[in-house]
Amino acid sequence: MIAALEKMKSRANHREQIIMHLGIFILKWITSFLMGAIPFAVVSMWGTGIDITKVGSRNPGFNNVLRVSSKWRAAITLVGDVSKGWIALLLLSSPSDPIWGLWSMGLAAVIGHCWNPFLGFKGGKGVATMAGILLFLEFQITLGCLLLYPLLRLVGRRLGWPQEGAISSLITMLVISALILGLRGLQPGLFALVALAMVILRHASNLREILSAH
Repeated sequence: MIAALEKMKSRANHREQIIMHLGIFILKWITSFLMGAIPFAVVSMWGTGIDITKVGSRNPGFNNVLRVSSKWRAAITLVGDVSKGWIALLLLSSPSDPIWGLWSMGLAAVIGHCWNPFLGFKGGKGVATMAGILLFLEFQITLGCLLLYPLLRLVGRRLGWPQEGAISSLITMLVISALILGLRGLQPGLFALVALAMVILRHASNLREILSAH
């Protein structure tokens, strides 16, 4: 009888621990989502009277701020969007977190950026915030591949690619995802491919324009 009671008590404690860990994870995920939703493109335009969601491409991101405003405001947007993904993981992650937990929290920040609750669940393309979480999770692979982006933009500009920025972003993210899958294994690779799919989804309008140009 005593052994049976001890077993039941152990199971109850185990369930409580699972519920507690799940609650902590959900809280971290929501926090990361909200951190990712900080609209740095909107923040960078404070004092100009310009609503970045209503001018240019209407995309609250680096390229649109650069298009309609100054380089330093665009730089604030870029640094902010990259940093919020990196900082979210820095503050919320712990050494005991499993790989899937880290990637899930990182993707939460990207989801917050792309489907922003502060902007009517509209948002940016997700590339900069994605770069931030990739720099945290896979620093060496990401840093090496990010050097590809300006090179592709230069080549695209000289060759007259339509949407050279979108093409450069997508190719860079594709290379990063492929390398993570090949070098780090299936689990992080699948998360990287999910991240790539999100970026492709947010670039749907750019891809349609590219296809219509041909």
